[in-house]
Amino acid sequence: MPRQVSKTAWKGCAAVVRRVNWSMMKAIQTAFFDAKPYDREMFEMVNRGYGIELKYFDDHLNADTVPIAAGADAICLFVNDAVPRKVAEALAAQGVRLIALRCAGYNNVDLKAVYQRIHVVHVPAYSPFAVAEHAAALLLTLNRKTHKAYSRTRDGNFSINGLMGFDLHGKTAGVVGMGKIGRVMSGILRGFGMRVLAFDPFPDAAFAQASGCTYTDLPTLYREADIITLHCPLTPDNVQMINAETIAQMKNGVVVINTGRGKLIDTRALIHGLKSCKIGAAGLDVYEEETDYFFEDRSSAVIGDDVLARLMTFPNVLITSHQAFFTREAMANIAQTTLGNIRAFFEQGELPHEICYRCGEAACLRKATGKCF
Repeated sequence: MPRQVSKTAWKGCAAVVRRVNWSMMKAIQTAFFDAKPYDREMFEMVNRGYGIELKYFDDHLNADTVPIAAGADAICLFVNDAVPRKVAEALAAQGVRLIALRCAGYNNVDLKAVYQRIHVVHVPAYSPFAVAEHAAALLLTLNRKTHKAYSRTRDGNFSINGLMGFDLHGKTAGVVGMGKIGRVMSGILRGFGMRVLAFDPFPDAAFAQASGCTYTDLPTLYREADIITLHCPLTPDNVQMINAETIAQMKNGVVVINTGRGKLIDTRALIHGLKSCKIGAAGLDVYEEETDYFFEDRSSAVIGDDVLARLMTFPNVLITSHQAFFTREAMANIAQTTLGNIRAFFEQGELPHEICYRCGEAACLRKATGKCF
């Protein structure tokens, strides 16, 4: 009689089969665009546990560079890589099946153009502390002018004329966008003893009660806040939400901080507000036309963007190059989530962090099927 195989033995055989299948699997080919040295270092370290074949390219993805993705199963993109319809069609024709964004934002991808062609995943959260803490650093630097004091003392100038700031304690802060980053920022500002007004399309009464912030509408926030800090995603409804009309509603001398998306602010209107002293200071980690400049070394070139060049002439404007996310913890989380997204799709057919233009609508299938299409 044939010998029966125990359940334990079957489980052992299954494990061996899984290991054999894994060893026989073709490596997932991924074209990694806009690869900076710090990207390569972190992704190579984290990828030891994933085994994905990453091919790094210095170039941004655009209509001219899309051919170098030929043969890739997936592409990995950052905020300044563009996927308009023409690029989306070319990627689909080349057989690319997944766009893995190593960032939270996805406004650089034409989601309608890729729908039913290429799945798109992102990193919904990496470190809300990193971004909120950078926003607080911009605020503190602008207020107490520590960047100017540093330059002065390095030159032997110990005068404090022109360096006067104001107490944050007792002032009113307006936080626009109360996701994870906005909530952390709210806690930081409350820690300074500030009154916090919050705006979000989906107010959370329980959080407001627990944290001590107050949800309100945008006109009230604009009218009452001494400091306004933006932590919302870019959507069709809030493009240039900070504009000439809304700036007119704000307090004289208001401080504006933006670590969200550049296009939340009409930069020309911001410049006018700065010139008229309606806006007392601006701390910007993002800029609406940042693609050609941010993350690149342009120190030996003329700034061809007249709006950016004008913005940089103001002594009460502090610009950083989209670095709010840039901490060791955040970079590790980004690499882990991005590589996990890629492997989950190609090995298990799962897309836990997929996005499409129908997300949030009843027509999106992700809640029912786990995929947007």
